[in-house]
Amino acid sequence: MHQHRVRTHRSDENLAREGQLAWKLAEVATDPVEVDAEVTEMIVNRVIDNASVAAASLVRGPIVSARGQALSHPVSIGGEGATVFGVDSARRTSPEWAAWANGVAVRELDYHDTFLAAEYSHPGDNIPPILAVAQHLASVRGLTGHDVVRGIATGYEVQIDLVKGISLHKHKIDHVAHLGPSAAAGIGTLLGLDTETIFQAIGQGLHTTTATRQSRKGEISTWKAHAPAFAGKMAVEAVDRAMRGQTSPVPIYEGEDGVIAWLLDGPDGSYEVPVPDAGEAKRAILDSYTKEHSAEYQAQAWIDLARRLHEAYPLILDDPDRIESIVLHTSHHTHYVIGSGANDPQKYDPSASRETLDHSIPYIFTVALQDGSWHHVDSYTPERANRPDTVALWNKVTTREDEEWTRRYHSLDISEKAFGGRVVITLADGGEIVDEIAVADAHPLGARPFARADYVQKFRTLAGPVLEPAEIERFLSVAERLPDLAPHELGGLTFVAAPGVLTSVETPKGLF
Repeated sequence: MHQHRVRTHRSDENLAREGQLAWKLAEVATDPVEVDAEVTEMIVNRVIDNASVAAASLVRGPIVSARGQALSHPVSIGGEGATVFGVDSARRTSPEWAAWANGVAVRELDYHDTFLAAEYSHPGDNIPPILAVAQHLASVRGLTGHDVVRGIATGYEVQIDLVKGISLHKHKIDHVAHLGPSAAAGIGTLLGLDTETIFQAIGQGLHTTTATRQSRKGEISTWKAHAPAFAGKMAVEAVDRAMRGQTSPVPIYEGEDGVIAWLLDGPDGSYEVPVPDAGEAKRAILDSYTKEHSAEYQAQAWIDLARRLHEAYPLILDDPDRIESIVLHTSHHTHYVIGSGANDPQKYDPSASRETLDHSIPYIFTVALQDGSWHHVDSYTPERANRPDTVALWNKVTTREDEEWTRRYHSLDISEKAFGGRVVITLADGGEIVDEIAVADAHPLGARPFARADYVQKFRTLAGPVLEPAEIERFLSVAERLPDLAPHELGGLTFVAAPGVLTSVETPKGLF
């Protein structure tokens, strides 16, 4: 692994393509190095993880809408089309629309994997567009599960390397700007494209997916689930254009009117982006972590701490009148994005949307503290949010930035990187309860790290209400054989909803 320095260049400097970040990333995508066994195992885990949360969201509004849009489009003539979660695999759509529908389903509940460093990310968002293209072209190009594994390994590597090196949120640019390039690179690896073609696709993938973070501020809308799916859809289209010989803005990152100069740190800005050396295995996925709970990742450890405190102090914590205040000492991000430092009244509003509540650590900590558990549906219902004793305690919870927790949050040393903090509960009688947690229980360094059995159980739990038992077992059988799947088997990497599940909700009408 080496650090590639990227900065703005004047046009008259004539920065060679070989020195541009997009070219370096394209070289990662074309490196023929094999994916090692540990990474392959984790890729299978994350394919199962994505399917879990997609199943749980099948009848939620954004998914119903996106699925309706996707199924309004026919299969494009260049292949066999791609599957859409919930729908019989015989009914397919064009790959960019499958990437759209499945991407929304995966992101809707904010319940899949995460990586946090200079920027934020859900690298599992790479899987829907890569898999959609693989299904579409499986027979045409003879693509196998092995090719899918290689493509996903690249998608994770590129996104996580960008996230380690370049902060987008500092300038209020949404984190999916790293996803367009990574998904394009992953598709390039899947298809065995050349460096020049992938370079052009990466540039287009970035150019078309930069947007502001207003989608994650204030009254958070349903676009939160659509944003990464849009980036995945754009990546598919960018690869298609690049394969047809169409070019992108160059240099996309370093140009004097490029992304760094005008969207990020400006003409004097520079970054160090880690890039694997030629022949070095792509192992970035192993630095990421999934979610045991359906909430913003920074809330994961706090939910686990709240559950622990619930068990230890049930009589005290069941009565809001016994508590004077609760202060969560935590990282800059937790305080300013999902904590009281955001200065968003909605984070204390019982009528706020689910998308807002899952980005409110005062709410999440309160409910987990009172219930001693967390549920992806029940913990967010209007009835739960409006419970008088919850509202009373919720308004006593604030966050405060702690420099040490901020430092650990940004550390690239995985052994000390932390996403929790220290809680100080001041009681009405003057006593205090103090405790802390560094990482979630499901984190690789947590109390109960997620392993294959946990991913499988997560799928069984979330899919149980909407899939028939035989379909659950069929999907797991196919997914666990991912590295060995033949071209005709890639279409099995989806699932069909039980009879009546999809017809229980009306698909809204639009243009298509």
